[in-house]
Parts: sequence; C-alpha cells; structure tokens
Amino acid sequence: MRKADLYKHVIDYFSEAMPVAETELHYDNPFQLLVAVVLSAQCTDKRVNMVTPALFEAYPDVESMACATEEDIFHYIHSVSYPNNKSHHLVGLARMLRDEYGGTVPSDIDALQRLPGVGRKTANVVAAVVFDQPAMPVDTHVFRVANRIGLTTNSKTPLQTERELVKHIPPELLPKAHHWLILHGRYVCQARKPKCDTCGLAGICRHNQTTNC
Repeated sequence: MRKADLYKHVIDYFSEAMPVAETELHYDNPFQLLVAVVLSAQCTDKRVNMVTPALFEAYPDVESMACATEEDIFHYIHSVSYPNNKSHHLVGLARMLRDEYGGTVPSDIDALQRLPGVGRKTANVVAAVVFDQPAMPVDTHVFRVANRIGLTTNSKTPLQTERELVKHIPPELLPKAHHWLILHGRYVCQARKPKCDTCGLAGICRHNQTTNC
C-alpha cells in the first residue's frame, strides 16, 4: 500500500472509530495542564490524576506555585516517578512564568521549551491541547504505534517520527491525531501484548502482517 493510501486509511478509520479524542489528564487551565504533563513523564496519566487534585487545590495558579518550595511540592507528588526532579522543575517553571511571562503560559513551542522540565514533547502537548496548534507530540505510544502500523519507516528518534507524521497528516487534524495514536497505543496496540484480534487496523498494519500476532 502506498504511504498516502495508508495514511488516508488510518485517518478515515480513527475519524469514524474515535471522533472524540482528548487528553486523559485532568486540568482546568493551561498552567495546570503544563504541570500535569510535566508530572506525566515516565508516569501514567492515572497516577498523575490521583495527585493533581490536592496539588492544584494548594497551588491552583502560577503565582501560588512560584511561592512554594521544592519540599512543599514534593509533599503532594511523592508518589509519581522522579518526584525530586519534578518538584525542582515545577517550582522553577512557575517562577519563570511569573518573572518572564507575566504568569501566562506561552503558546510558542520554543518559548515553552525554555521552561525547566519542558522538552519538545511536553511543549507540543501544551501547544496542541491548549492552543489547538498543528503540533504532534511523540511519546512512547505514538512512537510505537506509528512504527507498527507503518506510518513511519526506520524512524530512530521521536523527532524523526514527529517530522514524518507532520508531513503526512493534515495540519488541522494533528492535535486530534496525537490523541488517536496515544489512546490506540494505550488500550489496543499495547507494548507487550497488542490486541491485534480486536484492532480495526489489523488488515493494513505492518506489524500484524509480519508477525501474525
């Protein structure tokens, strides 16, 4: 199947099977989403959603978190992965937002990446989810699913995967397509035991055709 036809098939499938695709992180404003995404690095959304209600009640905005200490933040997030590093990053990014951005989360991806603890994936998530920009965050699910289906070929890095997906997916669909691939990877195309027998893409999936999973 030609690459263009494969992408069309995948987009058509998800458009029908998953017309609504959104982040599973809980948040009320751009700052809270940014915090939640930082916390979600190498951690499940389920775990993050368990700690953020109390964290956001205590520190609901940039100003309040900027005035906190790392020890204050650690108290609320100690059950997530790498809590020491993340406490350090959250206080740092809140203070940078307060001091350099007027307390407002920037929409520019390069500006977002200046914030402590914010890499390209996190910046792309905020840009796509909050600002509906044509960004494609690539996490482990997106990287795996894109490769298995055949949307990418011999991609070695998340950036290579991002560039390939952005090249072939219409800009207006990129924010939703990011969630399509994440949710498909989380619930169907799982890392260890992909559920190929119930996958609506099994007929065109490169992984399924080569492994008969």
